[in-house]
Parts: sequence; C-alpha cells; structure tokens
Amino acid sequence: MEGLGEAFITFFKIGIFTLGGGYAMIPLIEEEVVNKKQWVSKDEMLDLIAIAQSCPGVFAINIATFIGYKLNKTRGAIATTIGTALPSFLIILLIAIFFHQFEDNKIVAAMFKGIRPAVVALIAVPTFNLAKRAQLNKWTLWIPIVSALAIWLLGVSPIWVIILAGIGGYIYGRIAV
Repeated sequence: MEGLGEAFITFFKIGIFTLGGGYAMIPLIEEEVVNKKQWVSKDEMLDLIAIAQSCPGVFAINIATFIGYKLNKTRGAIATTIGTALPSFLIILLIAIFFHQFEDNKIVAAMFKGIRPAVVALIAVPTFNLAKRAQLNKWTLWIPIVSALAIWLLGVSPIWVIILAGIGGYIYGRIAV
C-alpha cells in the first residue's frame, strides 16, 4: 500500500494546479495515478470516473476518495480527500480576504477572461479521451450527442438523461444477450 503522505501530497498538488473544477482535474489525476504511480489501471480509472460522476457531491472529491480508499481504505480516502479539497479551500480563503482590493482591477479581470478558454480546453480534452476509451462507434456515437443537445438546447435535466441511459442500457443488455 502507498503511504498516506504520498497520497495526500499527490492529490494536494493536483488540487493546487487545477483550474476549472473536477473535470479539468481528470488529465492530472490520470497522469499521476495511472501513468506515473500506477495506483489504478486505465480501465479502473474509466470506471472510477463513471462512479464519481454518478455519486452526489463534488466530482474531484469523489474520485480522490475512491482512489484513496483503494490505496489504504478509510485512512487513504481521508488523506486524498483532504489533499484534493485543501488547496481550493485555502485559495478561496485568500481570495475572500483580499478580493475587495482587486475586484475592480482591469488586469485581474483580463486575466480571468484569458483563463476561461483554457478551462474549456481542460474540460474538453478529458471528454474526448473518455469517449475514445468508452469505445464509441457509429452505432453508439449518437447517445452522447443527443444527450448533450437535450441538456443544452432543451433544458432536459441530466438526471433524466442518466435514468433513460440506464434503462436503455438495461434493455439493450437483455436483448443482446
């Protein structure tokens, strides 16, 4: 089993260097825990992402908790969870303390405008990587496209999309077997 300190530090670094939330963390988490440390396999990572997305709560915290638990049960889950959340907490605390001094600063506003497109890219890359690993083909590609359009254009709740996808998968599994 990996040391609690190493798990904490790994997820603390991921938490520090990630802008854009949990989905933007996927490439960093994957690089660290799959490629470098080999704590989980690529297939396990895909499963963990799916589970973390379907659980209530913050995606990055969920995935860190699952990986920590795999490494060192409850103590590992606590270490990785705190490691992931602590940087954001500290950054938000500092912003809350000092933001009023910078809220009208044009340079700071311009920096945030420049960061936005990078955050979109950080979210888009793992989405495409997940699509490749999910083995989408010409028969299944319509599912994520229709789901995204239903949520974006029609305002369908993601919960309904998940429920319908689960029902569809169940029916497909019963017919295909």
